[in-house]
Amino acid sequence: MDEKMNQDSTSKQSDTALAGVRVVDLTQFEAGTSCTETLAWMGAEVIKVEPPVRGEQGRNAHDGPGVDSTYFMLLNANKRSVTCNLKSEEGRRLMVGMIEKADVFIENFAPGVIERLGFSYEQVMAINPRIIYAQIKGFAPDGPFANYLSFDPIAQAAGGGLSITGEPDGRPLKPGLNVGDSGAGLHCAIGILGALFQRYKSNKGQRIEISMQDAVINFGRIAYAAQALFNQPAPRTGNQSIIAGTSPSEVYPCKGGGPNDYCYVYTTRAGNHQWESCLKIIGRSDLLEDERFSTPRKRQDNYKLVDEILSAWTINYNKREVMRILGDAGVPASAVFDTMELSSDPDLRKRGTFVSVTHPVKGEFVMPGFMVKMSGSNVPIKHAPLLGADNQAIYGDLLGLSEKELNELKEKKVI
Repeated sequence: MDEKMNQDSTSKQSDTALAGVRVVDLTQFEAGTSCTETLAWMGAEVIKVEPPVRGEQGRNAHDGPGVDSTYFMLLNANKRSVTCNLKSEEGRRLMVGMIEKADVFIENFAPGVIERLGFSYEQVMAINPRIIYAQIKGFAPDGPFANYLSFDPIAQAAGGGLSITGEPDGRPLKPGLNVGDSGAGLHCAIGILGALFQRYKSNKGQRIEISMQDAVINFGRIAYAAQALFNQPAPRTGNQSIIAGTSPSEVYPCKGGGPNDYCYVYTTRAGNHQWESCLKIIGRSDLLEDERFSTPRKRQDNYKLVDEILSAWTINYNKREVMRILGDAGVPASAVFDTMELSSDPDLRKRGTFVSVTHPVKGEFVMPGFMVKMSGSNVPIKHAPLLGADNQAIYGDLLGLSEKELNELKEKKVI
């Protein structure tokens, strides 16, 4: 069996969650690709459709022309790749053939692009009424910003993420994680799974829409509890909890003095037991009866003093020691781990949170794996496909085109 056929072998196994589900994937960058990668990691056959020669734009991000970027490889594992010029008549016929044999069609082009290519929801459903048609856009298609372009920071600004991130007296800051992109992708994947389940009962397809703005809003739902509590916009609170109003709730400096040599310590409002355990373990039992710290509200009012007390202790230990000492005592705490520490952590490697993947051109690299552990579905992580690696398998074996026809399409730059 050649490599391109082997890449899809897992999707044909009956013991994977989405075995037998075929996805026509017209996604690019992160929001859409994170959705289809998730489906591939559950065993779906994901056919990534890309323009001939250059491929999806993310292939060339950061690493220079002609080299598949690490950015691309992180978001397109376990997929197949075909090239198809959708602006040509022959290319559109190939797409129709794939749609006829697919369960899911998904795209995240700029507003209006897919319609101009001739594959609107109505057109695709006319080809295959059972298909799940999924779209990810920056903004709701029926809203005032429907035609606006969006990337992750735009979505985070539009969805309120920036407004609640930063210091109370500082400007809005963009969160470091791409919740606008991958958050929208995961929301879309959930919708697709629900639609596939419903189709078993109805035998009908449906449309799935998710806007990146909406996804960010959903991730910020606790901010709306703060809004309801204070009857004003949710505030920026730095490292403090946005609603809990408790202390400690902060990162504290640890031995080493590096940029991430900190530990986050948090105690809940549910009672004093965590605070009391914290005082005992750091050798400050003398403060157990101190009225300034007797309730969560009082500790919050005196949070600067609390921070001084904790910092004076944490600075004597490295961040892992602080995490272990407090964690063993029942006090919620975590070292501030950086990406290098996480990706090289042996326990996370053993669990499959990070996996080593060998790419045929770039060699071995480490990437995050599938975070959902399913006892009845295991799909080994495989490298992202080379551009057009599956043209023969999809166009020849699946759609029945001859080698002569494929060569002619290649000469015409249709594939």
